[in-house]
Amino acid sequence: MDKRASLIPGYEKILDKLVDIALAAGPIGSQTDKYFTNTARIVAAHGDTDVTFAVFMRRRVVAALEPTIRMVQRLVPSARVKRFYEEGDIVPSESKMLEITGSMAKLSEVETLVLQKIGFPCVSANNAYEMCRAIPYAAFMDMHARHGSGAEMNILASYGAAVGSAAAKHADSNVKGFVGSSQDLTAPLFGAVSGMGTMPHALVGYTQGDVLKAMKLFAETIPEAKTLIALVDYTGEEVTDSLRCARWFYEEAKLQHKDKVFGVRLDTHGGRFAEGLDYEKSVDTVGHWLGVAGEYNIVEQVLGGRAFQLDPNNILVDKVRRILFGKGVSVASIIHVRRALDNAGYKQAQIVASSGFDPQKCQVMGAAKAPLNLVGTGSFLPATLTETYATADIIAYNGVRRVKVGREFLFD
Repeated sequence: MDKRASLIPGYEKILDKLVDIALAAGPIGSQTDKYFTNTARIVAAHGDTDVTFAVFMRRRVVAALEPTIRMVQRLVPSARVKRFYEEGDIVPSESKMLEITGSMAKLSEVETLVLQKIGFPCVSANNAYEMCRAIPYAAFMDMHARHGSGAEMNILASYGAAVGSAAAKHADSNVKGFVGSSQDLTAPLFGAVSGMGTMPHALVGYTQGDVLKAMKLFAETIPEAKTLIALVDYTGEEVTDSLRCARWFYEEAKLQHKDKVFGVRLDTHGGRFAEGLDYEKSVDTVGHWLGVAGEYNIVEQVLGGRAFQLDPNNILVDKVRRILFGKGVSVASIIHVRRALDNAGYKQAQIVASSGFDPQKCQVMGAAKAPLNLVGTGSFLPATLTETYATADIIAYNGVRRVKVGREFLFD
């Protein structure tokens, strides 16, 4: 067991569910690529041999290897696993992460399942690490559940997020990191008893678009909840609804005296500006916040002079401009709502933001010091399946080194 993994509460029980799900799906051989099961049959019939698999990825990741290791240990107990990185270590591209040694017949039959469990959590850990380092002052919430294809993917993404968050905290003691998940299944990985979340857009629609009514229903029906977050973008009145809900919470219901916390969540559609903003007003809002005049001067300060100069075609600059001043959940929209709440006397109200928070958006948010309390992210843990592919090659047969041409680097 890796020492760093042991810092993630309850991970053994949750990761064991991955094996339980695989076993419940049917014979392991039926879930493995056919050429692997054919190989297992041939080797078993003509003489098994000990082999060593080397596992690597073709991109930089953060090591989150326990799901794979536990899969091997349960399905092939006789196999020996050697790790080259601890959980949370940064792993360069094409660096050997694991060696798995044992019966070729037995390991061939589980190779597909092993590879399925390594790339997804490692990429999730990498992205979570970068997000947490980019906005150290904000907490993060894993909202991957709705974007996954089932319990397996959700567990892998959440475990990766937990590892990446722990690694970020290890690197910078100021990092708040991931504090919870949107579902009960994976909440224990973040030290929580249950999932986080107040309301989706569906509940606001249920109340004919009245977010305050939705808040009241939530408070009445789920009185044990300590946090009430109003989802304020449904009718396009982010400022108006933020103030309405804050006024009810603090001045009418006075729930702060019952140890409850209030906040608003911005999830504004990317096709429009938040209430009260347009592009020019957004530039002015961010400029005033940073004390910098001029659109491109703001971008240069956020990017840094060298990065700005190395982007003559404005490819990166244009993306940064959209995050700073554009439609949807921008830096400007967050500042705009924060100021409205502060000016009305609700400085203790929290701001939660979601929608498109990948590592790059987090970098811009952090550089601009966007006044966030919590970020909800999920679809970028990871962003695409193709970046999660892992590879395993046999590098030794009965202790004799042998590998296909081009993979000799795995001998090191």
